[in-house]
Amino acid sequence: MSQTNSGGRRKKTGGKKNVKVVHINLSWVLYLLLIAGLGYMLFGKSGNSAMKVEWPQVQQMVIAGDVKAVNFTRNDMKGSITLRPERANKYASMFPGGVLPKSSPQFIFIVSGHFYPEEEFGKLNAALAPEEQVTVVMENDEHIWGDILQWVLPLLLMVVLWVWMFRGMGRSMGANGGMGGMNPFNVGKSTGKLADKTKVNVTFKDVAGLYGAKEEVMEIVDFLKNPSKYTSLGGKIPKGALLVGPPGTGKTLLAKAVAGEANVPFFSISGSDFVEMFVGVGASRVRDLFNQAKEKAPCIVFIDEIDAVGRARGKNAGFSSNDERENTLNQLLTEMDGFGSNSGVIVLAATNRADILDKALMRAGRFDRQIHVDLPELKEREEIFKVHMKGLKIEKDFDLDFMAKHTPGFSGADIANVCNEAALTAARHNKKVIDRQDFLDAVDRIIGGLEKKSSIITPEEKKSIAHHEAGHAVVSWLLPHANPLFKVTLIPRGQALGAAWYLPEERKLWTKSQMEDEMCSLIGGRVAEEIINGEPSSGAQNDLERLTQLAYGMVQFYGMSDAVGTVSYYDSTGARGYEITKPYSEKTAELMDSEVKRIINEVHAKTRELLDAHMEEFLAVAALLLEKEVIFADDMERILGPKVKPETKNA
Repeated sequence: MSQTNSGGRRKKTGGKKNVKVVHINLSWVLYLLLIAGLGYMLFGKSGNSAMKVEWPQVQQMVIAGDVKAVNFTRNDMKGSITLRPERANKYASMFPGGVLPKSSPQFIFIVSGHFYPEEEFGKLNAALAPEEQVTVVMENDEHIWGDILQWVLPLLLMVVLWVWMFRGMGRSMGANGGMGGMNPFNVGKSTGKLADKTKVNVTFKDVAGLYGAKEEVMEIVDFLKNPSKYTSLGGKIPKGALLVGPPGTGKTLLAKAVAGEANVPFFSISGSDFVEMFVGVGASRVRDLFNQAKEKAPCIVFIDEIDAVGRARGKNAGFSSNDERENTLNQLLTEMDGFGSNSGVIVLAATNRADILDKALMRAGRFDRQIHVDLPELKEREEIFKVHMKGLKIEKDFDLDFMAKHTPGFSGADIANVCNEAALTAARHNKKVIDRQDFLDAVDRIIGGLEKKSSIITPEEKKSIAHHEAGHAVVSWLLPHANPLFKVTLIPRGQALGAAWYLPEERKLWTKSQMEDEMCSLIGGRVAEEIINGEPSSGAQNDLERLTQLAYGMVQFYGMSDAVGTVSYYDSTGARGYEITKPYSEKTAELMDSEVKRIINEVHAKTRELLDAHMEEFLAVAALLLEKEVIFADDMERILGPKVKPETKNA
């Protein structure tokens, strides 16, 4: 049997009382007090206030018998006049709107220190009838509360502002059991967020591709779920795993999947959250984070963009080795594998700049594993497309394999952007479903930029651009190791006035002949301009930049120059990044420069010879490009025949 009383505050069920607790928010109380104070100041004294008059006017009012009483304050030498009610209206015209003050006094007057009110009002009362005489009240106003407020109010405002500034610093700790609310000392507390499994909807099924990385991370999760499986053989839980890879490859997504799969607490924080302008705050936050993690062990701590705090020490020229960031890193090293024990706490971290991390952070015992999250390959890209196409209306029999082949070098974030841009493109053209052309337009927009349909190009410039792009297309089509051409366009996109789109093979290794053919393809536009116009233009700037980088790579890094020899001056560790001196002599530098020029001159001569030998086909491609503005591989095959393929060598 249950019963509810008329107040609705208590409910009896089975003899137990459930009392509703009303929580009062101090912030709202403060807001209400401020609003009430402002309202009283603005509207509490509505109407006209007392008007100031001089002593001669006061004498005339008293002689006329209109004054009822006068309150005189000695220390201020100020008098307040209260009129007789039946005679007050005769003075209404002196006030704005003809409205008298609602309460007394109606007038005030101020006199000098030589004024004696008893004598002056005594003389005036002597000349009046008894019923018209003025009552004079003498008093002293000590201003006690005004003096108190003058000192207390500024101090109170300072305290309120101080609490207001620091009240937000403790909010993040309130949910984690630390000191929250309005505590100003929470500046050194960790800002790491404890992931709730009910709020994390990402699992390993949502992470497409990344086969090797998922296998490594899943093993860590399995260790946390079934530790006896490994400890029975004497194995120990790994202390940390570092996710390394280019931006957009899914490192943070993989960490979210760990949070979704593991039935253990999961703390997530960014590396930049440790670094503050206050000295010692970063180290304090690291200590607090690991203290919380120890209490929740076994658990996982995820530090995103760890390079913000884990950069190598002792390489900041001009700065002290005792700066705040290095103190934070030292504390992180101690917590991960120091004198104390952190059993049951696994640290996951993500970065795309592993080369600049401190060596002490990378050693075994801190980050036992480095998990490389590379750009997805063909099959992985196909799976990623499937994930991001789940919510899209795609045409029937859509060829996912075609799109995966046409997006080499795309990361998972790039593919997500392609799918979104394709949907926007289809909506822009009022389509009901998204087709293949929408996806191709999205790829073009992401790689080349937005079409500049209103760009003004003179006929001479358009002709020069057509021959430039035709030079790229013809050279890449005729060389066996150059990337296969997909299409050529004269439509300006981004900073480019024209573009040739290729479908590069996903190679792990590059041979010398492959690099030379690629260089010929890059310089093909420049050579075509020299043939047609008799002089080059500035349109080949990007091509020459990439050409020079490849040539120096062959000489300095890959040992592909007989004159320089089979040496490499590439620094994969980044240790020489802060050194001013070069690892080779000036004589060797001159030899490198001469070798680069020799290679580029040979590539230029080979490209010129190739275009001269196929001049008729080259001019036909340029003319077709001027006519259509966009040509595809089918058009090239019709003019030049099948794409030249490399010869296969028998084993």
